Amino acid sequence: MPTVLFSGGEVRDLHDVVAAEFAPHTLRVREAPDAGGGGRFVRHWRGEMSVYELGYGAEVDVVPGELADFYSLQIPLAGSGEVTVDGRSLSTPFSIAGPGQRLAMSWDRACVNLVLLIARRAVDRAVAVRRGEPGPEAVRFDPALDGDRAAVADWLDLARGYARAAGGALFARSPLARQHHEQLLLHGLLDVQQHNLGGAPALVAAPAAVRRAVTFCAEHAHEPISVADLAHAARVSLPSLRRGFRTHLDTTPLAHLRRVRLDGAHHDLLAAAGAGSTTVTEVALRWGFGHMGRFSQEYRKAYGRLPSEVLESGCPESAAGGDGIG
Repeated sequence: MPTVLFSGGEVRDLHDVVAAEFAPHTLRVREAPDAGGGGRFVRHWRGEMSVYELGYGAEVDVVPGELADFYSLQIPLAGSGEVTVDGRSLSTPFSIAGPGQRLAMSWDRACVNLVLLIARRAVDRAVAVRRGEPGPEAVRFDPALDGDRAAVADWLDLARGYARAAGGALFARSPLARQHHEQLLLHGLLDVQQHNLGGAPALVAAPAAVRRAVTFCAEHAHEPISVADLAHAARVSLPSLRRGFRTHLDTTPLAHLRRVRLDGAHHDLLAAAGAGSTTVTEVALRWGFGHMGRFSQEYRKAYGRLPSEVLESGCPESAAGGDGIG
């Protein structure tokens, strides 16, 4: 559940709470809150991708200075303000700044921002997966996120969806679902926002690399892994692995991972059939399926029956689900 870290009270007290949660920074109050007003600071999730909601309830200048080991994204929910990165005043309210960049913000008293903090190590891992090797330096994004571009607007919607889900029951019950959403955000950001590290040419992964990915998937599908982890285990870039799966297995790494998990869920449903010891929802979440409707559709397509029917009475035989590579 979301945690309210601060509500009401003095702006200076809010500054101290924000500094303790984020990093030391300078705050200047241009105009104090109205009587009875005050700021609000809520933590929705804290991890490698943390989500907060922050409003000062006053006109303020916030100067974090040079960021060290994380990326800061500001997505306004209400009010208005101005963001400056490395001395450049941005023409859009949506912004991102990262390691080595200098950030300054000015907000009006009505401003409330959705704040995403992404650890540099998470972005570095995503880059290594895409390139097949670590990047030569930290990713430096163009700080202005143009919400008028369709792809960026879709990414911003995805970020808002992550914030809504972050403090809820789904992510608490299904770490797989949370990690998939985080990987979608990371790789989506690298695709839609210009940055200093270009992509590496994608080669077709050799059969041996694809076999390594298939073996890793079989052994770890019950864990919160992603296709990025498959590429890491195969010791190739993600684009190369995708081409290898298409060439050698006529599928994609994601489709293969989902099928292995679907087979795992099927096995668990059969094992629990008629016992009343679990539910379809519990089994689906255990295997990373966060949308029950889509899970039921995929399951029925694969096995010819609804998961609820199998859990109630079992079924005489399971569908084959293996991919093979010589």
